[in-house]
Amino acid sequence: MDLLVVGGSGFLGQEVTRQARLAGDRVMATFHSHALPIAGIDWRPLDIRHRDDVAGLVNEIRPAVIINVASQQSDWTVTADGGMHVAAAAAAVRARLVYVSSDAVFSGAAGRYDETCSPDPTTSYGAAKAAAETAVKGLDPTALIARTSLIIGDGGSPREKLVHDLVSGATTGALFADDVRCPVHVTDLASALLELARSPYSGIHHVTGPDAVSRYELGVLIARRDGLDETALPTGRRADAGLPGPLDVRLDCAKTQSRLATRLRGVRTFLASPLL
Repeated sequence: MDLLVVGGSGFLGQEVTRQARLAGDRVMATFHSHALPIAGIDWRPLDIRHRDDVAGLVNEIRPAVIINVASQQSDWTVTADGGMHVAAAAAAVRARLVYVSSDAVFSGAAGRYDETCSPDPTTSYGAAKAAAETAVKGLDPTALIARTSLIIGDGGSPREKLVHDLVSGATTGALFADDVRCPVHVTDLASALLELARSPYSGIHHVTGPDAVSRYELGVLIARRDGLDETALPTGRRADAGLPGPLDVRLDCAKTQSRLATRLRGVRTFLASPLL
């Protein structure tokens, strides 16, 4: 298929482009500041805050499928407006759209959330993601919205780097023991997104791993895998720190997993073995 990955230079975007290329797809990808030296990818600069630029690029290349993984937590115009701009451009050329959203759209009051639960965000990032979801659904009812959670890799994710920096003392802070999520491995997530892109499904889908862990437990699992001193990890409680954000958000992925050949592994499974 002809695929455009919006945000292709990011952590998730790189894995989506890699897997799509290996599958034989014609892959185009956008970057904001710099292209990556990945062979076989048609890199295009794009700032999704600019509606006309997004529309112009999509109209020029006319991909069959667009997977939008672009986001920036501190910028409403990227996350909310940008998501709307991509959805409008996809609808204009009748491209299949997969929009990647976040568990941040929920407050955590309910604990476990399936796809029928209505967003009730408590942070600006969650509100921006919820706004983008509304825009996507309004502009293209056939689009697929994939909500995910903390994304982990084989050493390359920001959360893994944070664990290393906390253990070494390169940075300060704490991993909260009362902040619970359902992490997913980047290869599983990318595979699921590509599989969903090729499917007939639309609407909300939850795409995370089945294991719920606190951010502190996640840090311990990463430290053990990487041979680090887990006792050096500082811990605390979000509730005591007074920081905004939901405490316990567990996305129920049973419906999505039943539709996928891709196995969404739990974090206790994919972090159990040391890296080779």
